[in-house]
Amino acid sequence: MPSRPAGGIDVTEAARPRGAAITVRDVVKAFDARAALHGVSLDVARGELLALLGPSGSGKTTLLRVIAGLESHDGGNVAFDGQSTDALSVQERGVGFVFQHYALFRHMTIFDNVAYGLRVRPRRSRPTGDEIRRRVLSLLDLVQLGGLETRYPAQLSGGQRQRVALARALAIEPRVLLLDEPFGALDARVRKDLRRWLREIHVKTGQTTIFVTHDQDEAMELADRVAILNAGRIEQVGRPAEIYAAPKTGFIASFVGDPTALDVTVEACRVRLGIHDAGTAPEGFPEGSARLFVRPSDVTLLPLAGMPDAGSDARTKPEAVLPGRVVDLIWGSRGMRAIVAVDGVSQPLEVEAPKDAPVALGETVLLGLSRVTLFR
Repeated sequence: MPSRPAGGIDVTEAARPRGAAITVRDVVKAFDARAALHGVSLDVARGELLALLGPSGSGKTTLLRVIAGLESHDGGNVAFDGQSTDALSVQERGVGFVFQHYALFRHMTIFDNVAYGLRVRPRRSRPTGDEIRRRVLSLLDLVQLGGLETRYPAQLSGGQRQRVALARALAIEPRVLLLDEPFGALDARVRKDLRRWLREIHVKTGQTTIFVTHDQDEAMELADRVAILNAGRIEQVGRPAEIYAAPKTGFIASFVGDPTALDVTVEACRVRLGIHDAGTAPEGFPEGSARLFVRPSDVTLLPLAGMPDAGSDARTKPEAVLPGRVVDLIWGSRGMRAIVAVDGVSQPLEVEAPKDAPVALGETVLLGLSRVTLFR
């Protein structure tokens, strides 16, 4: 799968895909009679960066550990390049694993941490001392830690330690690189920086990579494709834009994009939100009760004059216009959002407040609903 440009990376510098293609078929796993995976199937292309995304307890880490061989499965099969891994140990699978809490050897220097996996190989497959040194120093340059090889983990920041952990995993030239919540122990700013950096590393190495996260921004920014898990099942797999634009289930619609879920009724192909008409229902959608999922990006603040004039591009016209009142203003890293109570609707909507037309608390506004995402 071709690499996707991210963070201003020139994809002409991308490495050829390397590592193994992964096939997961009907994998079942239970802990003390509690099912963690229910017949999960998944394909990962050679050189692909795939995110396993889902809430806590969805089974994403269990699936990662089954692929690595750190957990046995109760049914199904995992194969690398078409070869079953059932009889292979973790070492024989050739997996590089990066944990959330680094798992570095505190008594070893950074150089020795990265070199460890090479030095413990059987003699017949162990590189020479000169080759180990060349590979370790090259990897430290790759992860932007060149010159720090004589330091110890305690002398590095959390972000630097996670880079060491990644260099150690890459040193053994794994067939598959697996990362379990790799940035979970880091603060928000460092996480953001490392996300971009990890994408750059992936483009440069072309390594088959699967990483686990519960952070949808992380998954959408980093991955070629995202697999979303819920209660031990994969609900949707696709490119980030596909999943955002066309969620296949109500769970996906509720999980991706920070939406508000509203109870509505479908009558004569129209969506009724309380006393309001909220737009056209999808073709063939059955009449009766349904849930409408509205993201902040699906709503715009309109001038009190209401709908765009007849000469406006039809694509700019909202599906529906809803009257409301600003009941709260929330500042976040992406700007200000207005919380708007819609007349006759029990739950308020969030809308991104435009910088060039600020709103005030208590102000009467009109909301333009641009899309209808509806599930039974």
